[in-house]
Amino acid sequence: MERRRRGASALTLLCATALLAVSAMTGVAQAAPVPEPGAKSLEQVRQEIDGLYRQAGTATDAYNLAESEAKAQSAKIVEIAKQVVAGQDRITALKNRAGAAARAQYRSGGMPAGARLALSGTPSQFLDGADRIRQGEKATTDLLSEMNRTQSDLQQYAKDASAQWEKLEANRIKQENAKKEIEEKIKSAESLESKLEAEEKARLIQLEQEAQYKAQTAWLSSGVLKELNSSASESGKKAVQYATAQMGKPYVWGAEGPDSFDCSGLTSQAWRAAGKGIPRTSQEQLRLLPKVAIKDMRPGDLIIYFDDASHVGMYVGDGAMVHAPRPGRSVTLAGAGSMPIKAVVRPDA
Repeated sequence: MERRRRGASALTLLCATALLAVSAMTGVAQAAPVPEPGAKSLEQVRQEIDGLYRQAGTATDAYNLAESEAKAQSAKIVEIAKQVVAGQDRITALKNRAGAAARAQYRSGGMPAGARLALSGTPSQFLDGADRIRQGEKATTDLLSEMNRTQSDLQQYAKDASAQWEKLEANRIKQENAKKEIEEKIKSAESLESKLEAEEKARLIQLEQEAQYKAQTAWLSSGVLKELNSSASESGKKAVQYATAQMGKPYVWGAEGPDSFDCSGLTSQAWRAAGKGIPRTSQEQLRLLPKVAIKDMRPGDLIIYFDDASHVGMYVGDGAMVHAPRPGRSVTLAGAGSMPIKAVVRPDA
């Protein structure tokens, strides 16, 4: 527990040091400059930029989900195609069997089986012939039934393939729309940032850090860290090792590594490296993975942020988490409480 207190203190000190460093580097006073009448304050600009990136994050989740579903549908279409080929081969084999039966009847003189039976010379020949007729009739009935079933299967495969193609096209449209929205939001955010002077950009970063520091301090002040006493599972340790090894790599929406990541790309790949496949998006991670109370959180657990579950990070212990923040930022450590927590989920519960 003492180690956790020291870790939490170290993280808090790190945040405070970063703030002081930015202030010293820019020579800007802690108080925000007085804006011109009618102009937005730098804090308002920060909130607007943050909102745009969050909207881009939500659209990124929609893009990733559509992409994941499209991959599944493509795989299903391939499987249906294999079933169609197998069904067509089966039809060919059944037709060959029917043809062989017809040729056998032709070689026997073409006389109907019933007529041959009536002309049998002895009772034993009659009984043998009757048994063969019954067997032949059953074989013919079975053959026709199997051909009908196979034809019906082929028709169903065609319907299934058509349905999958429709879903695939719908998801392609979803992807395109989400991509367009992502690009628009990021472009708008970058346009806002590009209008700032160098000192304002530095101050903007400082404001971001101050907001995160304030949220993290409030979270820690609630005493939540005192209740955290769970150690990581072996899989959790591997996931944390993978995620923290990616620090410094840039955020790119839709990316799953190895050179760049978005937030859920980082967490899903980290757990894949730990031998556990989990959903691709933060919203699906929230929906499908078991939830745990914050007081029971342990390293490797995923922290889902914001009401719309548009962001996710991985808890690494001592009140910290690792995440891919947003475009223009890199994978980094941050306070686990630096953003509003919606839920905590555990991939290896």
